[in-house]
Order: sequence, then structure tokens, then C-alpha cells
Amino acid sequence: MGRRTSPGFGLGSWLMLALVLAIIDQITKYSVTQWFRNGESLYVTDFFNLVRVHNSGAAFSFLAGGSGWQRWFFIGIGVMASIFIVWMLRAHATQRLFCLAITLILGGAIGNVVDRIWHGHVVDFIQLHWRGWYFPSFNVADAAITMGAVLLIVDELRRVSRSR
Repeated sequence: MGRRTSPGFGLGSWLMLALVLAIIDQITKYSVTQWFRNGESLYVTDFFNLVRVHNSGAAFSFLAGGSGWQRWFFIGIGVMASIFIVWMLRAHATQRLFCLAITLILGGAIGNVVDRIWHGHVVDFIQLHWRGWYFPSFNVADAAITMGAVLLIVDELRRVSRSR
């Protein structure tokens, strides 16, 4: 049995969704850069702060201590991943859950690549914490990439369970 399909929701729709997500990501990051200085934070709740953090590395600041080469490395990875995702969307445009997952990843990748091109780093601003423990700061693009990865796993588990 194949994956669920949705007639009429093709490549253009998926690309538009990725673009809207990247725009929302950029608007939120721009707002944070206007309201906060780097390192400044605002307590919101017992588990959530707004904070402005510059991340020149990847997830959890991986390779952030590099001498600057990582900027172009991550831009290259983001561009290559985006091209591959567009190809996958074109090939599987009617597979809703799969395409939603990779569209979220695409929108997030575009948002973070734009940051790296414009600023040389990614602007993070969402900080979750609990009783002295702090999760690394992240942004809308990072959240979209994470949700996309989770949905890819769910899609694969559903596909495997249907094939049994």
C-alpha cells in the first residue's frame, strides 16, 4: 500500500509553504535583533525566555569555535540539501506527510542559510529552561527542521507498518 496522496497539492504548494516558513523565521529573527542586544534575555515564564544569541556553528553550536570556514561549509550544506529536497518534493509531491516533513526542513534550512549569508551566524532566540537546566537556544527554523525530522520518522514508521 502506498503513502496517502492529496490531489492538487503539488510542488508549487510545498515550495510556497517553505518560503512562508523562511519568511516567518526571518521576521522573528529581525524582530529579536531590533529588540535585544547579543546575549540579552527576557524572562517570560518559569520555563521560557527570549534571548538573543549568535550561533556560528550548527546544532548545539557544533563547530562554532572554527575560524570562519564553517560559515561557508554550512551555507554549502544548506544549499545542497535544499536542492536535494526540491528534487524530492518534485518526485513525491503528492505524498502529504513525507512532503510536509521535508518542506519544514527546507523552510528551516533556507531561513538559517539566509542568516549565515547576511550575518555570518544564525540568530537564536528561544530558550527553554527548567530548575536551572537550560536547553540550547534555537529559532523558528531550528524548530521547523526538528519537526520535519520527527515527521520523517513518523512517515517511515507508518509506511513500514502498512507494508506488513
